[in-house]
Amino acid sequence: MALPPTDAWFARRTHSWQDWTLTELVEAKRAVGSRVSLVVPARNEAATVGAVVTVLREALMDTAQLVDEVVVIDSDSTDDTFAVAEGAGAVVHRAVDVRADLGTTPGKGEAMWKSLFVTTGDVLVFIDADLLDWDTHFVPGLLGPLLTDPDVALVKGFYERPLVDGAADSVFEGGRVTELVARPLIALLFPELAGLVQPLAGEWAVRRAHFARLPVPTGYAVELAGLVDTVEVLGLDALAQVDLGRRAHRHQSLRDLGAMATQIIAAAERRTGRTVPDSVLLRQYQPGVASADHREVPLWERPPAAPHLAGGAA
Repeated sequence: MALPPTDAWFARRTHSWQDWTLTELVEAKRAVGSRVSLVVPARNEAATVGAVVTVLREALMDTAQLVDEVVVIDSDSTDDTFAVAEGAGAVVHRAVDVRADLGTTPGKGEAMWKSLFVTTGDVLVFIDADLLDWDTHFVPGLLGPLLTDPDVALVKGFYERPLVDGAADSVFEGGRVTELVARPLIALLFPELAGLVQPLAGEWAVRRAHFARLPVPTGYAVELAGLVDTVEVLGLDALAQVDLGRRAHRHQSLRDLGAMATQIIAAAERRTGRTVPDSVLLRQYQPGVASADHREVPLWERPPAAPHLAGGAA
């Protein structure tokens, strides 16, 4: 009996970071003539960004030559993120200064979109700046499918993601927005993506030319939007996913997760043809308090960057 399409894709396009050695990937990179840019979007991550940059630069750029540049995009930080990242050896850009003629808006997606203007890699690897429990194999793992299979355009990482809260460490309780928002939306609207273990993972890699042709939500919906749009343009087999083991990071407050969920729902609605405003007012209540806190949640999306790049191409 033939496997259902989602199961067949999962069997074909799901990998482990151990499927390739670092030597094999460096050789594959040379064979295809690709440059690799490691991009770290960061906002107020002075506590962790230095270690992320230092470890990855030393292991994968200075030693192995798998990565050609490490670029941090500082998204309106009010702490020492810029100085710490620069001191660790990254090339650091403030998002507000990158293509200032195109304007600026806060958000992770905005930082990633603007990275296209200040990086040189044929392949971009995105790593979050707030990692606490991780290893350098994250980057080679994400690059494996892209350097060895020309049909793959976008690779998502997945991992054991514990919910760490003081002494509590629950292996399967991280990724609350994934389980409560993204996975139900996928089941209802985009069932072809149901084989993705962690569709909102912040660790992913993409071919530069492909990413430059995608619209990009400026906030936290960039991961889901990229998956849906890639399948729409290139088909499901343009996606792959890689088991990276374990990842831990600081967790957002429940209220902040509400804003993130709003952005993800908005991106999904746009991709089903509904009209979505550029922002929405989210009312949030504290238990036992009758008055609401009002938060304006931006829902804007950047158009594809390709027309703005040199020569109008990625």
